[in-house]
Amino acid sequence: MNVLLPLTALLFLLTACGRDVPPASAEDIRPVRAEQMGVSAVRHGTRYAGEVRARYETNLAFRVAGRVDTRTVEVGTRVKAGQVIATLDPQDYALAVRAAEAQLTAAEAEARLARQDLQRFVELRAQNFISQAELDRRRTTAEAASAQARQLRAEATRQTNQQAYTRLTAPHAGVITAISLETGQVVQTGQTVAKLARTGELEVQIDVPENALDALRAAHNPGIRLWSVPDRRYAGRLREVSPMADAASRTYRARVSLLHPDPAVKLGMTATVEIGSETAPGLSVAQSALFRVNGQPQVWVVDPHTRKVAARSVQVGELNGERATIVSGLVAGEWVVTAGVHKLAPGQQVRLAEPARP
Repeated sequence: MNVLLPLTALLFLLTACGRDVPPASAEDIRPVRAEQMGVSAVRHGTRYAGEVRARYETNLAFRVAGRVDTRTVEVGTRVKAGQVIATLDPQDYALAVRAAEAQLTAAEAEARLARQDLQRFVELRAQNFISQAELDRRRTTAEAASAQARQLRAEATRQTNQQAYTRLTAPHAGVITAISLETGQVVQTGQTVAKLARTGELEVQIDVPENALDALRAAHNPGIRLWSVPDRRYAGRLREVSPMADAASRTYRARVSLLHPDPAVKLGMTATVEIGSETAPGLSVAQSALFRVNGQPQVWVVDPHTRKVAARSVQVGELNGERATIVSGLVAGEWVVTAGVHKLAPGQQVRLAEPARP
């Protein structure tokens, strides 16, 4: 029995060596997307999305209440200083003006009569026909009548002004950016019915987190790029930063002035403010290529000859948009998997699909 056991084991090994190892199936080759690392301009700094706004924006409102009679502008209309934007029905205010004028006429007549009476009583007092007390009463009556006339004259002027306030005019030249009234609508005193952006200085409004305020204030030459003209960089200057954070977003609102805007800059355009946006040659990779093992960022590097992948630890710098700066761990010319990284294993053979350079 002891002799038969080694012979049996030897026959089993020989039988196993005689069998063919099955080739890798097509399912074992993973299709992935990869990019070849190359030295390119890497942008350092922070970028904030914002909106082009006018430095001076005015909320327009009627100074009196009433029903909207006419509206003469639309959103985007350019207006001049003093141009009529909308009017209210002036009928009630015209009646109030006429009533005030009638009261003023009556009061002026009473004051005129009181002055004439006072003059006669002064002459009678000179002849000692009346007492000094009676003359004093007449003088007081004349002064009261004059004061009443002055009061009603001021009231008539106020009613005239109220009637003029039924015409909403532009306080300065600019562009109408919002309208919130229609003909027939009843509006209240001080209710915002339109917004007017003053022609002239333009700014970009951005929201900044609290940990970036110092860097924003220290920036000497922030740059501005428009999404509509991405290849053009405009010089900017930080003008103001809100002293309080927004209650909802917990960010601070800031405004960056456009120093030399051209006709391509329009109100409402989307812009990007670049803080410390100098460029330097370096390596970057799509953020989708990164994964972590024990907290260490890694990428899959493809061997160009065997088409097999190997994990490699990298040191990541700044994140800019969809790209990540690579400080160390990769060299130019290597291929890195950018899509399908979570379905790979060390030594996995891959098939490159639509490779692209960064």
